[in-house]
Amino acid sequence: MKKIRIGIVGLGIGQHHANGYLTHPSAEIVALCDMNPDRLKTVADNLNAANRYTDYKEMLAKEKLDVLSVCTPNSVHKEVTVAGFKAGCHVLCEKPMAMSADEAREMLAASKNAKKRLMIDFSYRFSEQSQALKAQVETGILGDIYFARTIWLRRRGIPGMGGWFTSKELAGGGPLIDLGVHRLDLALWLMGYPKPKWVLAGAYNHIASKLAKQNGKEYTVEDMAVGMIRFENGATLEVEASWASNIKENELMETRLLGTEGGLVQRNRNQGYDFEAELFVERAGCQFDMTLHPPVPGSHGAMYTFLEAIKTDTPHPATGEEGLIVMEILDALYKSAETGEPVKI
Repeated sequence: MKKIRIGIVGLGIGQHHANGYLTHPSAEIVALCDMNPDRLKTVADNLNAANRYTDYKEMLAKEKLDVLSVCTPNSVHKEVTVAGFKAGCHVLCEKPMAMSADEAREMLAASKNAKKRLMIDFSYRFSEQSQALKAQVETGILGDIYFARTIWLRRRGIPGMGGWFTSKELAGGGPLIDLGVHRLDLALWLMGYPKPKWVLAGAYNHIASKLAKQNGKEYTVEDMAVGMIRFENGATLEVEASWASNIKENELMETRLLGTEGGLVQRNRNQGYDFEAELFVERAGCQFDMTLHPPVPGSHGAMYTFLEAIKTDTPHPATGEEGLIVMEILDALYKSAETGEPVKI
């Protein structure tokens, strides 16, 4: 069996990428790159990877790779992705796709010019439960979806205060672009990625700025953002994301869809990363609630799915085109929050 040669840049979330790839029998992780030599050594030793780099440009020049995973801070997603295409790689890029829709368009153009694949790691759509919900939606059980609400709220959960996550220059934003992007893609995917028309949003920083000041740390992004998206088909979607908000739960995630024939909800349980899902329908004048029971046969994670699409020469999900739509929405949400006005897309 021919192996698919993989390189990974950025070994924070990149460790998760490595583990995901190794679930596929054709995966061969041949090169790892991280600017932190200690982390590079630890991860590379664990993976028994011989080819180790602190400069991704050197890695791409020396290694013949089929696939590149881009797991860097958001500010260099475009740079590393475009370099990967120039080196002849298919690219799996972490979310968010880029710092802006303009950067996302450059990445997508580079993908098409190189005739290589670009996939975005919208990981929450790849869970067994999410895949099962999508299969149900595609049967038409919900009818026409006209409203959705998708949220990821934390009571206090700011990642790396003072690091790149809390720097607008390096991350592009706060919880909306970090957490909200996951739930946004999940809702859009379940809705069939309708075309957005306009948004209205607000962004706040009432809690994190105080915490940052108390700890002498830099904090230049929002700690909470909310928005409403109106689509050309008349449907609306509400999105909420926070790293710091005065709620009861430590962590609250929920995606809810309402349709003309039924509804669904996926939510986390016990304030953690275990999820439950239900469907709500009417049958013969009676209201029925249906609970999804995993496991769901045949579902795989993003990395396995990407490699399998390459191996079988079939279309892959979570495309660069969908990543661009998400970035256009995020850009518009941030602009609306800044101006206080609706923004057309």
